Order: sequence, then C-alpha cells, then structure tokens
Amino acid sequence: MKVLVTGVAGALGRLVGTRLVARGHSVIGIDRRRWPDAPEGVQMFQADIRKRAAEDVFRAQRPDGVIHMATVTHLTHRSPDRFRINLQGTRAIVEYCREYGVSQFVFAGRHTYYGAAADSPLYHTEEEPPLGIQSFPELADLVAADLYAGAALWRVPELTTAVLRLCYTLGPSRSGTLAAFLKGPRVPTVLGFDPLFHFIHEEDAASAIVTAIEKKPRGVFNVAGPPPVPLSVIIRETGREQFSVPEPALAFAFGRFGLPKLPRGAIEHIKYPVVIEAADFRRETGFQHAFNETETMQAFARAR
Repeated sequence: MKVLVTGVAGALGRLVGTRLVARGHSVIGIDRRRWPDAPEGVQMFQADIRKRAAEDVFRAQRPDGVIHMATVTHLTHRSPDRFRINLQGTRAIVEYCREYGVSQFVFAGRHTYYGAAADSPLYHTEEEPPLGIQSFPELADLVAADLYAGAALWRVPELTTAVLRLCYTLGPSRSGTLAAFLKGPRVPTVLGFDPLFHFIHEEDAASAIVTAIEKKPRGVFNVAGPPPVPLSVIIRETGREQFSVPEPALAFAFGRFGLPKLPRGAIEHIKYPVVIEAADFRRETGFQHAFNETETMQAFARAR
C-alpha cells in the first residue's frame, strides 16, 4: 500500500514510517521539518500541509491511505499559527483525500479530548462528548481537529475514516506530554491526590496506528496499552521525586523549583487525568500491546 504520513518527522511519526516500511508499504512523508536519515522506502517532502505544495504531493503521488499526525500538541505553545495548523490543516488533509481518491484516512488524536473533571467517569468511552475545554483552552484546537476528522465519517462516506484517540505515550524518545511532565527531577502532584495515569509505549502506539491502516476499521476508537498506573508509582519507577503541593499554590509553582512549565488548566489533568476504555479498537483490529507498564516506565527511565 502507498501510505502518506503527515508529521512523519516527529518522534512518533518516525516510528510509524519505519514500521510501515518494515511491513512492506511505500511511505510518502510530509513535514515542515527534515528527516535526513529516513529509511529507504520513505519519500520525504518538506511542505506545510495547508499549502499548495502539500496538495501537489497528493496530486502527483495518489496515495492509497493517509495517516494524519501533523498537529501541534505542545500545551505551552500558543499562537494563531497553531490553531491554523491543527484545525485548518486537518480540514485541508480531508479535502485532499476526497479530491484525489484516497480510500483510507487515519487521524491520530489525543485521549485528552474527553477533558478532565471531578465528575467524569473513570473510564471514558468513545460515545462521550468533549469536556473541560473552558477550564483548559489549550486543548480547544486539538478537540476541534478531532471533531472535524470525525465528521469525515459522514461528510466523505467513500473515505474509510478511523479517528484514533491515543492515551499518553512514553518511551526512550522522551517525547510527548507525559514525558515532558516527567522530564525534570521533580514531578508536581496535588496534595491529597494520587490518580491513575494511562499510557502506552511509543512503539505500541506506532503499532496501533499501522494496524489501523492495515485492518481498515471505520469509526472513532480509543487506543491504550496496559492498565493505568497511579502517578506516585510512575514517579518512583522513572526515578523522579514527587513534589506534592497544595492546589492553590501549584499554578505558581509551575516552571519553578525544578518543576515543569505547564498552563493553569493542567491542574485538572493532574488531579483527574483521563483514563479510557479501548476494548472497541482491540475487538475491531486484534491489536495487542507488546510492552507492559513496568517495561514502558523502565524504557523511559533508561533513556535518561
């Protein structure tokens, strides 16, 4: 299969591209960043997904399937350009798929779509709407991109669309939201809270995305690995120090005392992080994670 991957030069994108090549697929990569040591079998194009150069790649290459991963997810990166990339870029990719006869579209989204709140269920299913956007506006454009991708299920019925909402990734690349949270020597927690965090090894996340292209499920699917783990266990197993702070003081502490720099809205996600039910994806595709929770935490810790 000829598979076009947007955002292929990112940490997870590289794993996806490499795995696709290993499984015999032809890969076309689009990214504003370079991937100078891309494996043979990956044809790279440096382009902005919103611009004509990206559409020209669709027109000339005519891919069979598209994996869209070119979204800006850094919670401290706020700019009008971020919103345009996340929402307008996703809209452009869906339109290119429709215009140039792509048969399959996979959108790699985030489980934080569901939002964190004290009254939300422990396990979120795919039927639940987005919550908590007012308290955490940094997620608004990512939620909008997810909803637009999901709208392709009825707007472009000839396109087999799978929207994947992946839990946090963790692994030796030390990239991603959870990795950034654990990056420093101290990890902040809200005094009196030790919630469950859901994560998946980055290799398993790449495997799930490739599985979606090969198995061709249609719909919205949560993607997770092993069972969730208490935050205190994650901190201990990755060799960090827990720094418990009363909630009123936590926003002030972000970015100080060796703590990560996070927006105020992140506090709800530290108190009530999103945990997902991922049985539908496993049932539809047969996906099974290869790394358990201990192996995943150790892979991150060894990468120090």
